[in-house]
Amino acid sequence: MRALLIRDLRLAMRAGGGFGLGLAFFLIVVVLVPFAVGPDTSALAVIAPGILWLGALLSCLLSLDRILALDWEDGSLDLLATSPLPLEAVMGVKAVVHWLTTGVPLVLAAPVLGILLNLPSQGIIWIMLSLGLGTPALSIIGVFGAALTVGFKRGGLLLSLLVMPLYVPTLIFGAEVARRGSQGMAVETPFVMLAGITAGSLALMPIACAAVVRVNLR
Repeated sequence: MRALLIRDLRLAMRAGGGFGLGLAFFLIVVVLVPFAVGPDTSALAVIAPGILWLGALLSCLLSLDRILALDWEDGSLDLLATSPLPLEAVMGVKAVVHWLTTGVPLVLAAPVLGILLNLPSQGIIWIMLSLGLGTPALSIIGVFGAALTVGFKRGGLLLSLLVMPLYVPTLIFGAEVARRGSQGMAVETPFVMLAGITAGSLALMPIACAAVVRVNLR
């Protein structure tokens, strides 16, 4: 598994689906919002948690179509499916690589971009906590979407349409955690719901991903 993790990290960085593209898109979204909303700092502070979460979600979508595409094109996916390593573990490694190259940079960049949106200081901590807890769910759900569309030519749009409804609960509760935290309100309920979504996704999605890949390889 370690060798597969290192290999996929190298592929992700070389294939243009690494942290650079996601961070650039994240920055563009945050910078453009004040131009659209206006210079009212109080209004920006209110919508900052939702904007940061939406930007992070859309940034995760950018690299989903490359998660399994390279392995499909060079035949590596067939070898991985017949290797001693369980296919569920392979899908888990794919999700970890996507999170390390996309989710972690977004979490680290969120405080700086939050300052641009006048996010309160207590909100910066909660936006990092909510993104740190929610982005693993975005990654593993994204792997499921990539497994559904693997082998499809130009399946990026279809992948986005399939994955977006599954992302909505994570977006709702993640943004709610950040919003309540920034306003000094109780965050226990949305935080527990977000943790439950992430835990359930990490437990069930690798099995679903492996089943879908096996069907596509037949």
